Amino acid sequence: MRTRLLALLLALMAAVLLALGVPLAVSRAAGYQQDVVRDRVDDAAGFAAAYQTAIRDDESVTASAPAAGGDEEDGEKQQIRAQLEQYERVYGITAAILDRNGRPVVASDRAYTLPESGQAREAFLDARAGRRSDDPPQIWPWQHRRIVVAMPVVHRGDVVAVALTDSPTDKMRARGRDAWLFLAAGEAVALVVALLAAGRLTGTILRPVRVLDKATHEIATGKLGARVAAAQGPPELRRLAKAFNEMADNVETVVEQQRAFAADASHQLRNPLSALLLRIEELGLSLPPEHQDTLDGVRDEGRRLTHVLDELLALALAENAANTGPDLVTLDIAALVGERLDAWNPVALVRGQSFDRQGPRALTGHVDPIALGSALDAVIDNALKFSPDDAEITVAVATVGGRLEIRVADRGPGLEAGELRRVGDRFWRSSRHSNVDGSGLGLSIARTLLRATGGSIDFAARDGGGLVVTLTVDRAV
Repeated sequence: MRTRLLALLLALMAAVLLALGVPLAVSRAAGYQQDVVRDRVDDAAGFAAAYQTAIRDDESVTASAPAAGGDEEDGEKQQIRAQLEQYERVYGITAAILDRNGRPVVASDRAYTLPESGQAREAFLDARAGRRSDDPPQIWPWQHRRIVVAMPVVHRGDVVAVALTDSPTDKMRARGRDAWLFLAAGEAVALVVALLAAGRLTGTILRPVRVLDKATHEIATGKLGARVAAAQGPPELRRLAKAFNEMADNVETVVEQQRAFAADASHQLRNPLSALLLRIEELGLSLPPEHQDTLDGVRDEGRRLTHVLDELLALALAENAANTGPDLVTLDIAALVGERLDAWNPVALVRGQSFDRQGPRALTGHVDPIALGSALDAVIDNALKFSPDDAEITVAVATVGGRLEIRVADRGPGLEAGELRRVGDRFWRSSRHSNVDGSGLGLSIARTLLRATGGSIDFAARDGGGLVVTLTVDRAV
């Protein structure tokens, strides 16, 4: 979200800078050209006035007549020529006085001729028609073009000649390019400053959102006591934080009520159920032998109900432990695994099953020993129930990065891909395993206990058939 918000703010800032910078760059380039054109107009007007004075001083000379060297009027034209040549030497600008046919009368470059087409020809024709040449089109820094300005020379109301300047634009374009580079550098600096400011601004705006996201994740993982400070951020986020806290309070209350109900119901039902089983046993003493099969079925259902109530109570206690927080200690995980396998070994021997213990004999973890032991019991019990007689159950302990893994692999019927996503849910059992005793709460209890200690439980299919259950806990540093 922060990336998208930063991208939006930077896009807006870039648009503002471009909206301000582009017109300014165009304006600066146009201003530099106007300065050059204005100077050339003044220069051309001065040359036109000088030539007009020379014509007026001698009424017998026409503008188109070639000068004969050595007389007074030739001297005036030579003086104008000297001015034009000096002008080109100093400024590098070609200047010329052209007759009505476009032939040079005097020019700074004796070899100068008016082009047959192009900007210079157009400017000459405008001036010969009595108009000052229009402002030339804008020349940008990357365009290698010249600026031509022409002024009419008027004698007795007629245009008798044209004064023309043809100037290069290298300096003007270099000046515009420097201005553009300076402007681009300024906008880049402004964009960097805007980026830093936007980063701080988005951080300030999104800080309450991150806190809210963290609290939401904690509640989603079972930490129902997570809350957010409702006094941070803008008003909208403060209202959202307040509503979130109220929602979390309600959720926690409902969950606590459900947990308390499950624990109370399990506890309260056990006493009547125990009394009922005793009465069934007393009743069995007086029943004739032909009713013993029915009585055995009643006993089995009663014991199964007792087992379900015990697991419900264990699940409620596990969820309560997860809510109150674990009591973590540094413990030898390998030793705990060995202890639990020794405890379950008699049950395995009754069915001819065995355990294949793998991995090192000493691995230290940071766990809640009661929670991990109970979770391991639930997993081993599940493996024994679903594995066939005389099967071998592999229990391996290994280090993976900074975590410890306990893998319990059985040779049972296993689960399909869709079933693997549901295994561990409360009361869920595969329809293919309905003939195996159980309530569907054992693995759910294991998952709840491990989550309470910061661990996890994962399920995967075993090669060759069976299920692999992996318990992951923190490794002690």
